[in-house]
Amino acid sequence: MSKVKVIPCSGIGKVFGLMARETALQVTDKLSPDTTETVCLASIVTGDDAARAKVEGCTCITIDGCPALCSAKSVESVGGIVKAKYRAVDETRNHRGKNAGTGTALTEDGWQIVDEFAEKVAAKAEELVEEGKNNA
Repeated sequence: MSKVKVIPCSGIGKVFGLMARETALQVTDKLSPDTTETVCLASIVTGDDAARAKVEGCTCITIDGCPALCSAKSVESVGGIVKAKYRAVDETRNHRGKNAGTGTALTEDGWQIVDEFAEKVAAKAEELVEEGKNNA
């Protein structure tokens, strides 16, 4: 099985987009680098053949900042198999009253939320890897 693709929304200028990107990077760079990788959503959306080829027919996890689910919809539209959809906005609901930061910088609370979120996404990625091994 190829690596699970973890694809965040871009969400430029919004804290939820920043949280989505940082979560994906923690998963792919620190928590599960051997079993996950990320693909640039902007490249998928703009029709980059290499980016599309990386997700087509592959197991994907999307991390969207808001309820619009741009990442999930875009990945599915090019043939990615989205096995899990997460939204940063939902993760902040578990931390009512906390200030996560801005579109350009996370606060200490924001990093705590991202750390917890990344653990959840990494656990799901590992589950999908095991599922893929069992179905091979």
